[in-house]
Amino acid sequence: MLSDWGAVLIFLVVGLGVGIGGVVANVLLCPRRKFAQKYETYECGVETIGPTWVQFKTGYFLYALLFVIFDVETIYLYPWAVKFQSLGLFAFIEMIIFIFILIIGLWYAWKEGALEWK
Repeated sequence: MLSDWGAVLIFLVVGLGVGIGGVVANVLLCPRRKFAQKYETYECGVETIGPTWVQFKTGYFLYALLFVIFDVETIYLYPWAVKFQSLGLFAFIEMIIFIFILIIGLWYAWKEGALEWK
């Protein structure tokens, strides 16, 4: 039988193989001919008018970053909820502290105006 580390090694090798295989397949299968049409700016089927390089407000990226941060943090709540019955009081207190830290982060973002459209 495989030890615990053997399974991790197999998982790592398969993961790297899938990633490298995708890159190799892309290099082998991609078209080699270049068309002038490929380098034109395309937006919803309509020819663009004016400059195509537009600077976006950083607020949009800040909203996306805050969403990703809080979305990823909630992923940690799922395994805890699944094993809630068997973890005991110590894990419950740890999760309360974790959620409290998330609330402080949300409060700070709100206080700094990161959640307001300007």
